Amino acid sequence: MSTSARRVLLLGVPALSAVLFALITWQVAVQGPLLRLDARLSRALVRPDRFSELLSDLGDVRVALPVPAAVLAYAAWRGRAAGAGRWWPGPLAAAGLMALVPAIVVPLKIWTARPGTPAVPPAVGYFPSGHTATAMIAYGSATVLLLPRFRSPAARRLLVAGCAALVLGVSYGLVRRGYHWPLDVVAAWCLGAVLLAALAPVVSRSRRRRRPGPPVPPGGPGAETASADRAGRHAGAADPFE
Repeated sequence: MSTSARRVLLLGVPALSAVLFALITWQVAVQGPLLRLDARLSRALVRPDRFSELLSDLGDVRVALPVPAAVLAYAAWRGRAAGAGRWWPGPLAAAGLMALVPAIVVPLKIWTARPGTPAVPPAVGYFPSGHTATAMIAYGSATVLLLPRFRSPAARRLLVAGCAALVLGVSYGLVRRGYHWPLDVVAAWCLGAVLLAALAPVVSRSRRRRRPGPPVPPGGPGAETASADRAGRHAGAADPFE
């Protein structure tokens, strides 16, 4: 993917997600016509079973949180060992996103006071889906932190596909079991996309910054190689090792 296409993706997806999230939230708040379609879709999809319940549990904080916690520790250790001058912004930003999820989701649940589906006991506070948002940020932030560690495009695609499968599995389980309306889940996808888009540039910048190495003394070991490297970079001509 070219740099321009990547930039459009990083800007376009979160912008579209933010607009869609605002639209869904507005419809939930005013009991708009979109909720009637949501209810019909839910009735067609709800079939409570044990498998869907197990899938929904993958979005539980007690299950999902250890994954980014382990990846954060690994990314911090690898960044520091590799000599990155600013190894901590990526892991710190990912930890901040996990803390931000309940700070955003809980007030929205209280404000919208959306009742649950007929498959759950009468209650309110189902919008947006906290389990889906947790899965998006937990597995998504772990993926964003791990992607730079993989050089093979196939491995990177496999990592992204695994993350998507986990999030979709949680989403399917929540809707199939009747724990959430479909729009609760879609809104959490949008929220997660916006937050993860903010994390990606932080991780990218922290990966590019390296701690400066020790100066090479004039005429010492490596001086010829360093001079050749500088000449090759500035002149943009022949390979200094040719």
